[in-house]
Amino acid sequence: MGVIKTALEIAMEKTGNVKSDKSSIEQFKAKQQGKKLANAFLADDLDLMEEIKKASAGGKDKKLQESLKRGVFEVLITQISLPSSEEDEKRLEKLGKGLAAIINKNEFSAMYKQLTKLFSQYIQEAAKYEQAVHQQYAPKLRKKEEELSRRLGREIRIDPFQDPEFVGFYNQHMNALKSNYNPVIDQAKEKTQQMFEAK
Repeated sequence: MGVIKTALEIAMEKTGNVKSDKSSIEQFKAKQQGKKLANAFLADDLDLMEEIKKASAGGKDKKLQESLKRGVFEVLITQISLPSSEEDEKRLEKLGKGLAAIINKNEFSAMYKQLTKLFSQYIQEAAKYEQAVHQQYAPKLRKKEEELSRRLGREIRIDPFQDPEFVGFYNQHMNALKSNYNPVIDQAKEKTQQMFEAK
């Protein structure tokens, strides 16, 4: 009959080869700190590169600095998306400045400038689409309002976004517009990733 091992002995055997790697723990912490820095950068006006230098012992610890930059990058790249309003364009512009600071390549700056033009074009086109959708649906909405007004004996106004049929119609058309732009956004994110990895 074999020797019966305790759970502790089995666990010790399995973890015997695992040693705590202090530098990888520090890099993990630096990456998390980089993510916090990215969020602080988006929420406030702080100098991103200055903060990264401060956090990495004045820029002396290159591995730590790279981990910080990776954390910043991982947060910022996920934020690249189609704007939903003109206010969103300002956020996306700031995002580009943050990415440009950590990538530090003219190629990226030129690409992002094109992307901001695309964002503006999308906002303008989305406004036209929205107006066209409202105009196209208006006769149907008026009929529904008239029908309700007749049934209830008083004038009724329907908010189009309270009408499930309009919402479906609206989403169908707006999603069709987004599908024209999303491949370009995905391609830009991919290129940004490649530029960051190649630096």
